[in-house]
Amino acid sequence: MKTTAASAALGALAPAHASAEAPPQPALQRVEPPSWWVGMAEPQLQLMLHGPGLAALHVRMSAPGVRLLGQQRLSSPNYLFVDLELAADCRPGRIDIQLHHPGHDTPLLNLSYELQAREPGSAQRQGFDTRDAVYLLVPDRFARAEPAVAPPAMRESRVQRSQPGARHGGNLAGLREHLGYIADMGFTQIWPTPVVENDNPSYSYHGYAATDFYRVDPRLGSNEEYRALAVQARQQGLGLIQDIVLNHIGDHHWWMADLPTPEWLNQWPSYTETHHARVTWQDPHAAPSDQRRFSQGWFTPNMPDLNQRQPQLATYLIQMSLWWIEYAGLSGLRTDTYSYSDRDFLSRWSARLMREYPRLNIVGEEWSGHPAIVAYWQRGKRNHDGYVSSTPSMLDFPLHYALIAGLKEADQGEGGIYKLYEALAQDFLYADANRLMAFEGNHDTPRLYSQLNEDLDLLRMAWGYLCVVNRIPQFLYGSELLLTSPGQRDDGQVRADFPGGFAGDRVDGLRGRGLSPRQRTAQALLRQLLNWRRQTRLVHEGRLTHYAPLQGVYVLLRHWGAPGSAEARQGERVMLVLNKQNQDVALDLRRFADVLGPGDRAHDVLQGGAARELGRTLTLAARSTTLLQLAAR
Repeated sequence: MKTTAASAALGALAPAHASAEAPPQPALQRVEPPSWWVGMAEPQLQLMLHGPGLAALHVRMSAPGVRLLGQQRLSSPNYLFVDLELAADCRPGRIDIQLHHPGHDTPLLNLSYELQAREPGSAQRQGFDTRDAVYLLVPDRFARAEPAVAPPAMRESRVQRSQPGARHGGNLAGLREHLGYIADMGFTQIWPTPVVENDNPSYSYHGYAATDFYRVDPRLGSNEEYRALAVQARQQGLGLIQDIVLNHIGDHHWWMADLPTPEWLNQWPSYTETHHARVTWQDPHAAPSDQRRFSQGWFTPNMPDLNQRQPQLATYLIQMSLWWIEYAGLSGLRTDTYSYSDRDFLSRWSARLMREYPRLNIVGEEWSGHPAIVAYWQRGKRNHDGYVSSTPSMLDFPLHYALIAGLKEADQGEGGIYKLYEALAQDFLYADANRLMAFEGNHDTPRLYSQLNEDLDLLRMAWGYLCVVNRIPQFLYGSELLLTSPGQRDDGQVRADFPGGFAGDRVDGLRGRGLSPRQRTAQALLRQLLNWRRQTRLVHEGRLTHYAPLQGVYVLLRHWGAPGSAEARQGERVMLVLNKQNQDVALDLRRFADVLGPGDRAHDVLQGGAARELGRTLTLAARSTTLLQLAAR
C-alpha cells in the first residue's frame, strides 16, 4: 500500500511540460494570496499565479505606491511568481497587473488585484493568554445547522454518522448557533480543528490534509461564513484560534497535479516515513541522516511532506498564515506537527508573524513528554545551539502526561501526585511557563474521563488543577458531558459527536435535556470553575507556590508578591488542595506560613457559603478537591 501511494505521489513530480503537445493558450486560474492589505509591517508581497502557459508571459504594471520588483519562474510552465513592494503610503484599491507575451505590447491577460484597508487596531490585536480558557472542537462533530447547504461534488460528501472515520455533517452554521453555550460555560477562546478544504476520498473530516489552503471546506461552509463566525464569536466574548498545518498537505491537493517544481515536496527514492524521533533536533550526538528523516520524511503515505527550504513555498506558507489572521480577525494560531517542519523556516515564519502582530499568540504542537524538548521551541529560550524561535506558546504535553500519571498512580515514593508536582517544578526550563497551554485532552488523545477510569473525584481534581495552575487551560469538547473513548488511541471514538449538536440526538448537552445525574454534575462543575476563573485576575497573573505532596495531599497557592513577603501573606490568595487519600485528612496549615497567616478568611469556591476564618487545621474530605479564595487583610 505504501509503495503504491508513494509511486503515485512521486509520479506527480514529473514536470508538466514533458508532453510533446503544443503549449496551451495561457489562462489565469488561480491567484494566491487572493487579496492583501496595505499598511503591513513587511512591504513585500509575492503573488503565485497559476494557469496553463503562464510562465511564458511577462508582467507589466503601473500603480501608485506599488513597485514591481520582478517575476520568477520554476520548472512548471504553469506558474508565475510576481514580486511586489507596497509603499508606506500605498492606498487601498484595485491594482491592474497585465500579462504579455514577450515583445508584445497588447496584454494577453489582465489581473485586477485587490489591496484592502486593515481593520483599525489589527496589528495590535490581543492574542490569547492566561486570562483565557480554550475550547477545542472538531467542526464536523460538534453541531449541524439545518437545513445545511449542499456542497459541490466532492470526493467524500456522504454523511455517515454511524462510521467513526466518516463525515458526520457538522458545519460552521451549527457552531455559530451554539456560541452562546460555549461562552456560558466560561470559555473565552474557540480552537476548531482545521477548516480548510480537505477534498480527499476518505477521513477528510479532521482537516489535517489540506487540498486548498485558501478555501474553507464547502461541507463546513464558506470563507464568508468563517469570517462571520469570528465576528459573532467576538460579540460573545470569544476569540478564534485557527489550526494551521505547515508540514504537509493531502495527496489530492491541487498542487499534486502540477507541482511548481519537484523541490516543492521532500523527495526520496522510495516512500520514506518520518521516524517521529523529535529529539533529533536537540540531540548533540544525532546523525544528520536521522535529523533529515525526522524533518523531511513523510507523515503518512497520503500526506506529502512540504519542503519549506524551497524559497517560494516558504514565502507562500508565511503569507497564507498572515492572510487568515487578517482576513478572519483571528486571536491566534495553533500549529500542527510543529517541529516536523524545517527548523530554519519555523524561525523565519514565527518572527514574521510576530513582527506583524506583536501581541498575537501562537501555540505549537511538540508532542513530547520532555520539558527540555518542548522548551527548545518557545520564544525567549536561550538554546545550546543558538536556535531562535519567536513562537510564544507550546502545548504542555509533559504536564498532560504528569496529570494523568499523578492522578492514576498510587502515591508511593516519587509516583502518583508527586509526578504532577515534579513536572511543575521543571518550569525553570521554560522561557515563560505561564504562556504554555495545559490541556486535559485533545483530539489525538484518549478521553481523560476514560483514562481516569471514569472516576469523577479524580476528574474534579484534574479540572481544578488546570483552572488554578500557571498555564493557559484547554479542554476538549464534550469533556463536560463525560464523553468516553478506548484507553488507547482511537481517533474516531475520541472525536465523537457532541450530544445535542445533531437533530434527533436523545441526549442534548446544549440545552440540558436527557443528561444523566453524573453528566449534569460534571457540566455544572466545569461551568462553575471556568466562570470563576474568568473573573479571578489572581490566577491569570499571580505568582504560584506549591508544596511537595505529603501522604497524597498536594497544595498549590496563587498570590501576589514573593512567598514570605507581607504582600504574599496579606493580599488576595487562592489555595487549591488535592487529597487523593481514601480518608479524611486534618491538614496542618502551619506548613503554609509562607503565604497563609492568622486571621485569614476563606471562601470555598466549590461549596459556596459564607467566608470563614481558617484555623490551625483544615479538614479535607476523602478524595476531595478544595478550592479556597482568601480575601486580602
